[in-house]
Amino acid sequence: MQNVGVSPKDLSEYGIKKADTVYWNLSTSSLYEKIITRREGHLAHGGAVVVRTGYYTGRAANDKFMVKEPSTQDHIWWGKINKPFEESKFDDIYERVMAYLDGRDLYVQECYAGADPDYEFPVRVITQDAWHSLFARNMFIRPVNLGRDLDTIKPEFTVLQVPHFHAMPSQDGTNSEAVILVNFKKKMVLIAGTSYAGEIKKSIFTVLNYLLPRRNILSMHASANIGKTWDVAVFFGLSGTGKTTLSADTERQLIGDDEHGWSDKGIFNFEGGCYAKAINLSPEKEPQIYKACKKFATILENVGMDMDTRRVDFDDNALTENTRAAYPITHIDNVIYPGIGRHPRNIIMLTCDAFGVLPPIAKLTTSQAMYHFISGYTAKVAGTEKGIKEPQATFSTCFGAPFMALHPSVYAKLLGENIAKHKVSCWLINTGWSGGPYGVGKRMDITYTRALVRAALDGSLNKVETVPDEIFGLQIPVSCQGVPQEILKPENTWEDKEAYVAKAKELARKFKENIANFADKTSQEILDAGPNPE
Repeated sequence: MQNVGVSPKDLSEYGIKKADTVYWNLSTSSLYEKIITRREGHLAHGGAVVVRTGYYTGRAANDKFMVKEPSTQDHIWWGKINKPFEESKFDDIYERVMAYLDGRDLYVQECYAGADPDYEFPVRVITQDAWHSLFARNMFIRPVNLGRDLDTIKPEFTVLQVPHFHAMPSQDGTNSEAVILVNFKKKMVLIAGTSYAGEIKKSIFTVLNYLLPRRNILSMHASANIGKTWDVAVFFGLSGTGKTTLSADTERQLIGDDEHGWSDKGIFNFEGGCYAKAINLSPEKEPQIYKACKKFATILENVGMDMDTRRVDFDDNALTENTRAAYPITHIDNVIYPGIGRHPRNIIMLTCDAFGVLPPIAKLTTSQAMYHFISGYTAKVAGTEKGIKEPQATFSTCFGAPFMALHPSVYAKLLGENIAKHKVSCWLINTGWSGGPYGVGKRMDITYTRALVRAALDGSLNKVETVPDEIFGLQIPVSCQGVPQEILKPENTWEDKEAYVAKAKELARKFKENIANFADKTSQEILDAGPNPE
């Protein structure tokens, strides 16, 4: 085994003894050279690198498992999300992976998750391809930015990403050739059979969602930014609801776009980069992200590109709707890096309503905020998971059920305590459809959504009269500067009022059916804060 790069160490502790060359902590430029010379990707006009992820262009949600072992089995929220996997099966797959890696090159990045020095989490990412090493370098926090010496880093968790090794379902007990295995006992995540880079970051997010709440830290699938008066805003939401887009605001500094912790000191980013949806990006509607996607170090996943001119086409969805851009957070003009902020003044819960019946914005009581956090209603947007071709209504508790390792009540309790303690204002924003459901209505104009968000954050909406929504019990502002008044109340945007009522009650019943799954650990006050379908 030949070691190359900064602070080369040894991988024998993982059983990796016969790899050809191990490249340690290569710089971005060095990784670019590997990506191009090994034909893993192509250089685009402006400096980004364009790659293809193959069959998997989104998360393989059905292929993720938790290794069931004594130290964690009594704490993990087992079920459809956290599916158990036998230790012996893990060991069998791992042994074959070790044999597979004989004679192959590997890339290693020493990184950190967690910008707060009190909660920083060292991670080692070992990848088969150079572009995944660059992804890790972009998405996590680099040791130099925390003043850490590479020679002294001891990883708390290791990600081994081997996309060209395929599992054998009949032998391994997996659902397909792809598999993501989280093993707390071995402090390792094994990813195989998929090149979709998002699995790397989301696996570590899952790990933090297990570890941090047990230290009384709320882990959140949320973006965050900060205003000129140091007021912090947190945006909860699943992929495709607008977390990245709405938090990248030219008038506010970005703390982070996807994963954060909330400690007794305030908010801190888990990451050092952004993983933005790139489909239909435009300089008019997403100027910050569009500019970042043109820069050196940015990875463009499955984005269309003219091979002659090397110019990218963000409207090209030939491969997937889930085209992605992974770039260092410092590619955004006004950022705080490493990302740390005070306790939030506002919490915004984003939903992409495929029914088209929720208002573009509503003020929430604390109980309503808890109800909608536990519910996590949204639509899975095309491409974010394998097989999703068009928006599908879903409930994803805590706005991130696929990554929540503990029971939702653990996160809900921490959120409720923090909202009450720090007197946080809470809002529900619909970035989905208006004027009818998907296929009939239109997607909410992002310029209107931005105006509503800014009005909520600058306090002006607190001074506006509100009217109640009879079915959902939400308080809807009657006006907002820069937003047509008629779209604020959703029933006004429907031509068929009876159809609106029927669809709204249908969604309200779905809320009731879903919250029943958590009724045994949810207070009556929160249960009563939900919609009334009668």
